[in-house]
Amino acid sequence: MSKLQVHLFGKFMIERGTESLKGLDAGKERELLSYLLINRNQSHPRETLASLLWGETTTEKSKKYLRQALWHVQSALESCEVKDANLLNVEHDWVQLNLQSDVWLDVAVFECAFNATHGVPGNQLTKNSADLLIEAVDLYKGDLLDGWYQDWCLFERERLQNIYLCMLHKLMSYCDANANFEAGQAYGAIILRYDRASERTYRRLMLMQYKAGDRTGALRQYERCVGALNEELGVKPERRTRKLYEVIRNDGMTPVQQRSAPRDSDQAAGLTEVLVGLKRMQTVLATLQRRVQRDVTAVEAGIDTMRHKTESDSQSPD
Repeated sequence: MSKLQVHLFGKFMIERGTESLKGLDAGKERELLSYLLINRNQSHPRETLASLLWGETTTEKSKKYLRQALWHVQSALESCEVKDANLLNVEHDWVQLNLQSDVWLDVAVFECAFNATHGVPGNQLTKNSADLLIEAVDLYKGDLLDGWYQDWCLFERERLQNIYLCMLHKLMSYCDANANFEAGQAYGAIILRYDRASERTYRRLMLMQYKAGDRTGALRQYERCVGALNEELGVKPERRTRKLYEVIRNDGMTPVQQRSAPRDSDQAAGLTEVLVGLKRMQTVLATLQRRVQRDVTAVEAGIDTMRHKTESDSQSPD
């Protein structure tokens, strides 16, 4: 019997073989399962899950809705006869994904590939490591749970998208180092669809096109870079980008320069990319913090109201 497969990149989908999972149609049930799958390495207090998914209701109702959602999720999974163990460990106060379950998850495979190659520059990847990354980026059929806009989902979507772009940059470097310029350019085109103003990507594309014998294409790539930076950020290309353009235009790059140029300032450029990703994540965290503070204030106000009512009732004459 084939494994249960869960796809969270792009459209939410659970299937075994060619058949989709039945009985898991409600949005909150899918959200609950997706949250547990993404945060599979930790236990979750029931109260936290109830507040996260049904924060707009009372505590009593949110806990009731959580119980019902867990029952529906477990019933749907049991109908698939998950091998060896249930997918969820549900206790009185805690819920956790059962890591021993026979379930395949695209996000898990994706993150494993990233962790296995973390800290290894793209031009130093082995073939096996590069194959891991190629498989991982192929799993990225779209942004995480496309069409969902819950705060926690927006945060995870941004995190995984940054990992995706990091993998693509490494594969670009790997392809460049191994003279696979066609594949490298394809990865660069994907990066620009997500980050149109990635100047480092334009430089790499210029170099690969020039090395592949397409000097005209490399020069046109520079013009695209100029336009994108102006429209997106209102800035001009960096000096090293302009210098590369002049070298290519004058057809003055030697074979030695061609081999060494991709590594020039790669570390600084990489830190810039990381900084951009961190700033995006900072914005998402600030939004989450504001919501949490709002919810804390609302709960405190509710507690004060109930306390005052209790005191008033106790002081009133029989």
